[in-house]
Amino acid sequence: MSDGAIVVKLGGSTLGTHDTSLADCVALHQAGRPVVIVHGGGATVSDWLARLEVPVEWVDGLRKTTEQSRDVVVAVLAGLVNTTLVQQLNALGARAVGLTGADAASLQSPASARGLGLVGETPQANTSLIESLLASGYLPVLAPIGVTPHSNDLLNMNADTAAGAIAAALPAEHIVFLTDVAGILDGDGAVLAELCATGISELRQGGVISGGMLPKVDACQRAAQHGAHARIVDGRAPGAIPTALTGAGGTRVA
Repeated sequence: MSDGAIVVKLGGSTLGTHDTSLADCVALHQAGRPVVIVHGGGATVSDWLARLEVPVEWVDGLRKTTEQSRDVVVAVLAGLVNTTLVQQLNALGARAVGLTGADAASLQSPASARGLGLVGETPQANTSLIESLLASGYLPVLAPIGVTPHSNDLLNMNADTAAGAIAAALPAEHIVFLTDVAGILDGDGAVLAELCATGISELRQGGVISGGMLPKVDACQRAAQHGAHARIVDGRAPGAIPTALTGAGGTRVA
């Protein structure tokens, strides 16, 4: 059932609210294509951390996940964001089901080894539950919450990294990262149509690929190593997902 699976990482500033990405996913789902959506929601988490006056700790410019902030992450991503996306997809005619990487221990990782707290940075995916849902005609929508092996402590995970792990484990035919930029840009600001490992290494060393684009590129490479066609595209563009599946738009990462 995993053959032909499409993993869509939903992100950027809109999370599918003001573009065609949700409708595109539903159209593929209704056409019988196995689609898995992995979503983020960092901006919403930040908003709720501020509202609840939860102290924020930083390590090397990255937000540390404490027990208190982890609980907010779980509530917001697994609760508010995930449930809202499921409702929106079902309103468009899908059979969407919300879950997290904690369900059936679908995403497992040790806690961060570099002081980031309850963060799973090296997730391994068990896709048996996801494949069962796909085989039953459902559209899984996964929030990037995982667990530690054995102790099953809840962990915050980067959604890009989680999507890459799931795509590699299925293995997926396609993985599409929806962002709020046109793709990976070169040093002059032009969109790169395709990037291989050598080009990625050079752009990383030169600081051209940095920040939030790094986990996307790493996840693309991981999925590509397992046979997926991996592409980073502008999710704000109408029809971004079907365009990506034809091999066009944004940047392909090989």
